[in-house]
Formats: sequence, C-alpha cells, structure tokens
Amino acid sequence: MEALTYISLIAVVLIGGGIVTALKNNLANGLKYILAFSGAFLLAISVMHIIPEVYESSVKKVGVFVLVGFLIQLFLEFFSQGIEHGHIHVHNHVSKSFPIVIMISLCIHSLLEGIPLVREISHDLHTHGGGHHDHSDHSLLLGILLHKLPISIALMSMFVKSKLKLSKAFIWLFVFALMAPLGTFLGTVFKDYLIDFTAFFDIILAIVLGMFLHISTTILFESDQSHKFNFLKLSLIILGGGLAYFAS
Repeated sequence: MEALTYISLIAVVLIGGGIVTALKNNLANGLKYILAFSGAFLLAISVMHIIPEVYESSVKKVGVFVLVGFLIQLFLEFFSQGIEHGHIHVHNHVSKSFPIVIMISLCIHSLLEGIPLVREISHDLHTHGGGHHDHSDHSLLLGILLHKLPISIALMSMFVKSKLKLSKAFIWLFVFALMAPLGTFLGTVFKDYLIDFTAFFDIILAIVLGMFLHISTTILFESDQSHKFNFLKLSLIILGGGLAYFAS
C-alpha cells in the first residue's frame, strides 16, 4: 500500500501536466468542472470522514488546530494567488520569469497534506490508543488525489503561459509531484522516532482538515456568470458529495 500511495501521488500530477500538453488551450471550462467535482468530494470527505476522526482524538481543543490550518492555507494562497482552486495569474511583464513564490507555496501545501497519509498505510497509528478508524479507510488519499489533478493542470497551464520550456515545466511539475510523497515519508520517520506520535498526527490531521475546508469552500462558493455552468456545477457537487459518502 505504501508504494502504491507514493506512485499514485506522483502519477496524478504528471497526468494533469499531460492533459495540459494534449489539450493546450481547451481547458478553461473543463478545469472548472473538475474543480467543482473535486471541491465537493474534498468537502464531503472532510465532513464525513476527517472531522469525526479529528474530534475522536485525545488532543485538547483540537478545533484550534483546525483553525490554524485554515489560516495557514489563507496565508499560503496570498503567495500562490489561488492556484489551489484553479486561478492562473500570469502578467505580461513577468511572463518569462519562473513563478518561484507560487511554487514554494504549493510545495509547502503538498508537503503538509502528505504527512497524515501515513495513517492510511500504517496499522500502528490506528491501533495505538485504539481510538482511530480502520486502516482500510483511504478517503484522505482519494481526496488528495482528486484535489491534486486540477492543481497540476493549473500549475502546468501557468508554466506554459510563462513561456517555460516544456522540458523544464515537467521537471518542476515532477518536483511538485514529489512533495506529498516526501511528506508521507517524513510521516513514517516521525512515527518511528516520536514518543507520542499519535498526538502529533492528530494535530497534523487537524491542520490539514482546516486547509481542506478553506480550499473546498472557496472552490464551491466562487461565482460563475454562466447559468448553464451553475447547473452543471450543482450536478457535479452532488455527484462528488455522493461518491465521497461511499469512499472507504
């Protein structure tokens, strides 16, 4: 399961980059549809799976860490310019410069959300203390994968608009793809060396939950002038939420 987790986290990002190179400029509406579905799925996963797990923890005032995660994501999006929910901003006067600040922000976000994935690939984190959900629940991984696809599409689109060479664009996309697996790897290291690793992962999961709540609600409540898209958006939201109900 561990190797499959790493492979899937990397593959979904590279698939997003491949979609951009294949479809080029025909992604605007498609990206909105993907975002609507992934945002609904992420919100539903957060409410139905992650929130119950977070509030089962023994960490006192765990809700504070949820709010901390919300604020961290707000801070990161100040630098990433909202690329986490599909915004692509490339100004003409800097079109040939590499968006390093955006890249760093996205990498921090990806690294953090990868850490609690170790809960889904390690029985110890669920059996230690006896209070956590069964290891067979892979809802967090599914939420991250569906969330990463539109981010990778938006990031690769930004690279293309920045006039970055395709080879360099894929190198940087691969760097981004490695961040979540790196976070999961660090999680396994923390698990082996921290005495009270259960409380640590409870706190990290609460922070990631706050980040997910910020991203998913921003995606879902962003307005669109097309009434037709609003209907499609509603349909995709219902579909995403419905599928999240059965995620395990």
